[in-house]
Amino acid sequence: MHTKYLAFLRISEEVIEMEQELIELQKHISSQGILVQDLMSGVCRELEVWSLQNDKAPEAEHEIQDSDMKDLLPPDMEDPKVAFFETIDVLLAEHKVEEALSALHTEEKNSPELAQLNESRDISANEDSSYQNMFLKRKVMLVNQLVEISEQPYVSTTELKKALSGLLTLGKGHSAHQLLLNAYAFRLHKKIEDFLPSCSVFVETYPATLSQLVFTTISLTKKESDIIFGDMPVYINRFIHWAECEIEAFIRLLKENSPLTESVSALRSVSICLQASLGHCSALETQGLKFSKLLMVLLHPHFEEVLDMNFRRARRKVLDLSRTDDPMLLSPEYESELSGAASSNIMFTNTGKKFMYIVKEILEQLTPMAILYFGGTVLNKLSQLFDKYVDSLIKALPGPSEDDTSTENKDAIYFRAETDAQQLAVMGTAFTVADELLPMAVSAIFSPQSDRKEPGNGLTEVIAPDAISTIEFRDWKRHLQKSLDKLRDHFCRYYILNFVYSREGKARLDARMYLNGKAEDLFWDPDPLPSLPFQALFARLQQLASVAGDVLLGKEKIQKILLSRLTETVVMWLSDEQEFWDVFEDDSVHLQPFGLQQLILDMHFIVEIAVCGGYSSRNVHQNVSAVIARAIRTFSSKGVDPQSALPEDEWFVDTAKAAINKLLLGTSGSESSEADEHIVIHDVEISGSEDTISSPSIAESVDSFASANMGETDSPVYLTDPES
Repeated sequence: MHTKYLAFLRISEEVIEMEQELIELQKHISSQGILVQDLMSGVCRELEVWSLQNDKAPEAEHEIQDSDMKDLLPPDMEDPKVAFFETIDVLLAEHKVEEALSALHTEEKNSPELAQLNESRDISANEDSSYQNMFLKRKVMLVNQLVEISEQPYVSTTELKKALSGLLTLGKGHSAHQLLLNAYAFRLHKKIEDFLPSCSVFVETYPATLSQLVFTTISLTKKESDIIFGDMPVYINRFIHWAECEIEAFIRLLKENSPLTESVSALRSVSICLQASLGHCSALETQGLKFSKLLMVLLHPHFEEVLDMNFRRARRKVLDLSRTDDPMLLSPEYESELSGAASSNIMFTNTGKKFMYIVKEILEQLTPMAILYFGGTVLNKLSQLFDKYVDSLIKALPGPSEDDTSTENKDAIYFRAETDAQQLAVMGTAFTVADELLPMAVSAIFSPQSDRKEPGNGLTEVIAPDAISTIEFRDWKRHLQKSLDKLRDHFCRYYILNFVYSREGKARLDARMYLNGKAEDLFWDPDPLPSLPFQALFARLQQLASVAGDVLLGKEKIQKILLSRLTETVVMWLSDEQEFWDVFEDDSVHLQPFGLQQLILDMHFIVEIAVCGGYSSRNVHQNVSAVIARAIRTFSSKGVDPQSALPEDEWFVDTAKAAINKLLLGTSGSESSEADEHIVIHDVEISGSEDTISSPSIAESVDSFASANMGETDSPVYLTDPES
């Protein structure tokens, strides 16, 4: 600023000196004019004297005199015309263009010779009339002066308009219009040049300032063009082409001065640019100018690139959640929801907080227009980001995952959920994020496309290809649920497989236990109970429900979904495990009614476990019915008559309820009447994935992640139902 100020002072001094020189020049011209007038007057007087002295000279001398007089004046020129051109020359010399223009116009209007003159004809075509030739030369001189004025870098708006109007009057409309565009382009580029050094300081807001400079100049130029040149199509088309070029240059400047594309500042910067530019485009539509589509075509690739790079950075953060110690600033509702989901396991609660912080950091950069035009893309990338988050949680749970073959993914695991409480904390955190926090964060800024189409916003006819609708928003939430199902199924599958198989890979649920029994008919057994593995399963589910009541306090929905899916997974394993059914189908094996009765009782026992816990579901009932039907077919093919071998269904239901009651009494020591209060049949349906899981016949030997390995204890401990 100091350097420019000194330069300004020097220029001011030079201007003052130039003004003095111009004044001296004007004085000199005036004195020369006086001398010329005196000279002409003196010559005329001398001629008069000479004429009187030679009145009696020969006729030839008079002819010579006349010839000399004619030589003193321009040929074919009368005194009024000489005066006119002298006046024009003086006005042009003094740069009084308005007066010169008025004089030329008046002369052309009053002179019959000039009235028919075609202004577009070349000067050489008027050699037959020196008067017309000289007139056109003066017009060319005036045009050149007007062009020179218009091309001055710092000419005032008033002087520019006068010069352009003069050119338009002289028939130079195309040149005048181009000079107008050039003048405003120069002013715009000068403003941008002065502002560019500030871009590195205002990294987020500089695009809004550039946008204002560009579109304000376009609007002002359009107004001036309409005032001077009117609404002729040729001028409008030329102006639109010029404006489009300036908008393209603006987008190039935006990209060249943008921060790193993967930074939050870059996303905020381009969002603000989109918001400001579309607002200016809306204002320009009142002048009949529509640049919204062009702006989106030019800005769309850059916005997509910045958005993609930001989500790539977010994915890297998600894969590194456990190692990040940065403070996460979340709103109180986020904190309370996550704290309630896993209050006793801060490690896994923090992963949810950090994930929501990453999401919040991106969403906060988006402006309403950015959401309108790129909402669909943002939702899609959010779902992909949540998939990565779920994958990282799956790796934290015990058991082989689909991505364990990758060395890179193995190295990315920095925490493990070993206990039931930790695993339930992982599940609770993921469910809370997907069911509550993530939709809450998205709903705070997203709304259906129809809600944003307000009358008069000037952009209603511009269809945003990525604008989200209510249906797309619901599809996005369903995608989150599918990702949650993947996490839940992994948890349930490994939990059940760890129960079904011992550490040596041998199945605890072995079909051979249905081949030999205490009696040939279970119906006559005085104390019928489910098989020992299913009694252990009941103990495990009771234990897990107790832990879930503490870890997932206030999240009854999540508890019921998990427990329901666990029971369903057991039945699906029985249904799909061919090695289990191969035992029955072996020709050397003799099947007895007892085995069929025991298997059906075990299935009813599973159903009653779910009913007792309040997490019964249609899927459990359907899968149990399928297993019972297959068992009846298998035993029937071996000669066991189900009609005579099986008692009524009510007997199995009552026996299963009595078994649960007995198992509960065996641990609580309560009276029978008190235990009956625990057996409450709930007609509750828990929605869940109906995809079947094919379990391997032998699972990988890993440590149990349950708090107690009930399948390996002689006397399992049965815990009271938390819902009772």
